[in-house]
Amino acid sequence: MRAPKDFLRGYAARAAGGLVNAVVEIPTGACEKWEVKSDGVMRWDMKDGKPRLVQYLGYPCNYGIVPQALLGKDLGGDGDPLDMLVLGPGLPRGTVVAVRVIGVIRLVDNGDKDDKLIAVPVDSPLANATTLAQLDELFPGVTSILRTWFENYKGRDALQCSGFGDKEEAEALLESALVSFTKTEANK
Repeated sequence: MRAPKDFLRGYAARAAGGLVNAVVEIPTGACEKWEVKSDGVMRWDMKDGKPRLVQYLGYPCNYGIVPQALLGKDLGGDGDPLDMLVLGPGLPRGTVVAVRVIGVIRLVDNGDKDDKLIAVPVDSPLANATTLAQLDELFPGVTSILRTWFENYKGRDALQCSGFGDKEEAEALLESALVSFTKTEANK
């Protein structure tokens, strides 16, 4: 399903059945850094006037955002949409998929909180994992891969990981990010 141009406001964060919507910006394995900007439009991120490419291994999962959720400065965040890691096979850029949130990876990038929710689509090979503990038990190495990748893809020590949080911590972060988005929208 193709999403409207405004990925931030075109979808609700919550999907049916306790699931959460995720917008895929970067498919599993890709190196092209696309982002949904504050205007809700997804485009290739630019750095020094050139399209940004990750100079490392491709993304280990689908990378995207939660619509209508902001990791705002009021939360110690970077002010960008709340990031979502969707585990499993690659999904096309622009796909909106309902996922089950199972945890969060705690990251700091340039001094800003840059936590990312971790989720699985209900039709994914990883769908039997409903918590990070189950993910580690059923699919050993996945959280280690995520940590290693995020700690290194921008270069050594450019981004710090302080570990993972459980499903409850992820849900609390999501709720705070929904409130942050609402506050930001009200102040426009």
